[in-house]
Amino acid sequence: MPQHTTRLRTTETAGPSRLPSLTGMRFVAAVLVFLFHAVHQGFFASERTQDIAHALFYQGGWAGVGFFFVLSGFILTWSMRADDTAPAFFRRRFFKIYPLHLITLVIAMMLAAWVAQASVSGWNLALQVLLLQSWSPDIMVRGSFNGVAWSLSCEAFFYALFPVLIRIIDRIRPERLWAWAGAVVAAVFAVPFAADRLPDQGTFPTMDVTAADLWLVYQFPGTRLLDFVLGIILARVVMEGRRLPLGFGGSVALVVAAYAVAPLFPSSYHLVAVMVVPLGLLVASAAREEAAGRRTWLSGRAMVWLGEISFAFYITHQLVQSYAHQLLGVGTGWDTPRAIGLLALIFGATLLVSWLLFTLVERPVMRRFGTSRSRRRAPAGEAAGRTVPDRPARRTAGAAAEERTPSPL
Repeated sequence: MPQHTTRLRTTETAGPSRLPSLTGMRFVAAVLVFLFHAVHQGFFASERTQDIAHALFYQGGWAGVGFFFVLSGFILTWSMRADDTAPAFFRRRFFKIYPLHLITLVIAMMLAAWVAQASVSGWNLALQVLLLQSWSPDIMVRGSFNGVAWSLSCEAFFYALFPVLIRIIDRIRPERLWAWAGAVVAAVFAVPFAADRLPDQGTFPTMDVTAADLWLVYQFPGTRLLDFVLGIILARVVMEGRRLPLGFGGSVALVVAAYAVAPLFPSSYHLVAVMVVPLGLLVASAAREEAAGRRTWLSGRAMVWLGEISFAFYITHQLVQSYAHQLLGVGTGWDTPRAIGLLALIFGATLLVSWLLFTLVERPVMRRFGTSRSRRRAPAGEAAGRTVPDRPARRTAGAAAEERTPSPL
């Protein structure tokens, strides 16, 4: 990592190391995942309302997670330190995601034992603790305890490889970045082609997704690494001042269009492939707008605050939904106004839990343990001066941004 040689941002792209609009977007993505899981909880008694909700939010869950993975590679590249080391990077990432993961895992175990009287498999628990569950082809392993934590298993893999990936991608000449981005996108489309030829093609009825698609295409860390790598390349595209094919408005329109037509494609393609380019361009164009000093409603104070608690919101929302539904009556549906009211209450409860976890756990833990004591004691000027030859000083400005920025999930 210390030998990183990314060029300076150009005058056009030089700007704030923090990207408030992307912080705001994180909450929008988290809400889409919330609504996706709410639809599958079956709160609506009316089949017509359930069908409408399914049509509106079915694609949101897949797209929201894809956005997080692309954003993760982008943000980590954009905000990397000039004097960073792999151990320091791993330390920050560990204390950013693991405390909340461990807390929600313990809560999930307690709720499973209390409400469902469920027994705990020691092997399954070990995989969850070590964030290795997404490597298992068994859906009962990947989805057990706090089901959404499978994505943290992928993120842990991304973080482990980031110091190596950034060295490799940094060697790509600026004029070849788009060609490499195209190669990554082609690989993303090749994954469902391969998955369709695997033997395990049993379909999950409520999602119309095969077991092979759900694992190899959507939840397997090795294939989702492609989203993360695309984010790294796109960060370099923006930092190098390379031209983007669409501005922010055009990228938003493309995302909306892809969101609408994605369910028309075979399941193996709509899970990731159809949305990956629109989501990547959305992230890159939003960063370009921020760098040029143009702000949107997504960068307002309220949206930034919601974005800051979005990781806690994401990691807790399914637990709140599922156990609230069990408390109110498993398998029970309600008339449309009452169901919407219940979902609003559950949404508010999730926000409250998220704010408490962010305020009492995530932020203080990161401030206390995210940086070593020697680095906290070093004067700011001294830290800024510890640059490595050929590494741009602008990286130092991004250090605080990555520490203040919640996990891209």
